[in-house]
Amino acid sequence: APMIELESCHDDRFDGFVERVFAHESDIVVFTSANGIAFTLRKIHDVSGFVDALNRTCVVAIGLKTKKALEEQGITVSMMPDSFSSEGIAEMLGETGGAADGKVSRVIEVVRSAHGDPALISSLSRRAAITVHEAVVYRLVLPDDGRQQRLIQETLDGRIDAFAFTSAMTVHNFMKVARSVNDESGVVNMLNGRVVAAIGPPTAETLQQYGVKVQVVPERFIFKDMLDALEICV
Repeated sequence: APMIELESCHDDRFDGFVERVFAHESDIVVFTSANGIAFTLRKIHDVSGFVDALNRTCVVAIGLKTKKALEEQGITVSMMPDSFSSEGIAEMLGETGGAADGKVSRVIEVVRSAHGDPALISSLSRRAAITVHEAVVYRLVLPDDGRQQRLIQETLDGRIDAFAFTSAMTVHNFMKVARSVNDESGVVNMLNGRVVAAIGPPTAETLQQYGVKVQVVPERFIFKDMLDALEICV
């Protein structure tokens, strides 16, 4: 059952991001998801000109799906971290000094959802000679079509053998629905009797904050690898 739904949102910082890209003032532009690209381009009037301007920067993609989505729009991806996470991006940019050729770049743009991991921004901001700008283009909301409540009831009934959580926000919304039926503790107890997978460390940490034990975290933080690892444990 879907625990998140995407919707566009307004961010006063977005216009500044676009202006810097067009003015060639941005050295690096980081996209953390394919959804971020789609919502960004919907807000741009001159998409062709924006793509041309982006291709004069160093574009960084988190994950293969993000890279593919960028390339489908004619955007060249200069770098992609080995670890598909915010921490991986910060580590990679720190090692290179912020550019593919090893030169120090002064302006980094991060385009993502309203629920992005703050570790990326804080880590980059601590580095010398780097200015970081964040632009939020979409947010995650809890859908309400009945499937969420049915999932919680099936969980409480013990009808589910394994659970896979794809983001920290998914965890929060799952528990929010559990609270809506007044049985968060029952859900946590049931999860702790089943196999639980998290797509990456931030998601695993969020589950642990709710008292849920996590058995599976894939080496690469992508959906297919999580399901493959989960299948081995079930």
